[in-house]
Amino acid sequence: MSTLHIDSITKSFGEKKILQDIYLGCKTGEIVGILGRNGSGKSTLFKIIFGIMKGETQHIKFNDILLKNQSDHKNRISYLPQFSFLPKNVKIKKLIGLFCNKENSAKLLYSELLQPFINEIPGQLSGGELRVLEVLLIIYSKAEFILLDEPFHSLSPKVVSEIKNIIKEQSQNKGFLISDHQYLDVLDVSESIYLLSDSHLKPIKDLTELKRYNYLPKNI
Repeated sequence: MSTLHIDSITKSFGEKKILQDIYLGCKTGEIVGILGRNGSGKSTLFKIIFGIMKGETQHIKFNDILLKNQSDHKNRISYLPQFSFLPKNVKIKKLIGLFCNKENSAKLLYSELLQPFINEIPGQLSGGELRVLEVLLIIYSKAEFILLDEPFHSLSPKVVSEIKNIIKEQSQNKGFLISDHQYLDVLDVSESIYLLSDSHLKPIKDLTELKRYNYLPKNI
């Protein structure tokens, strides 16, 4: 079992404090959901954990290894951003081999979700098809910890359900941090939930607390 330890993350943009003394832990075998309104800092938090953005303060460890540089994160943490990140003209079959080991490459090559466009290139895919491809490449990548930022965006309910099942299956050997505005899907797939609000990360036990912190309307 591996552990991702996140501590003392602080980040500001100008005079606006986005993250203040953020602490978070995740172990392989765990799925952690992070909710928050637009602009609350969820993507910023993920970028700092992944190593492509620096906080004013931060302390991120993989087991006993302090992650300082982008190279330290390789094969330890994978990150699904909200924006498309794949090259448009590389065959999907080749991309699978770049992201995944042999065992997981075989799973994706025969995945029902990818079969309809497995011989195409990302530039030929619709927005929903491209998102499915990106989500699966990150989930099945070589990393032990997976950060998913809006993985369910633009996907049909049926595909979302299949993706959630895959996340649960892969969480037997990996740790997941998931953020999405489809909060019911995040609640469904996650074992623990946090709300990022007013620059702080608050542990959430149930919907009542989400209402108390004004993430959800009181009448839901």
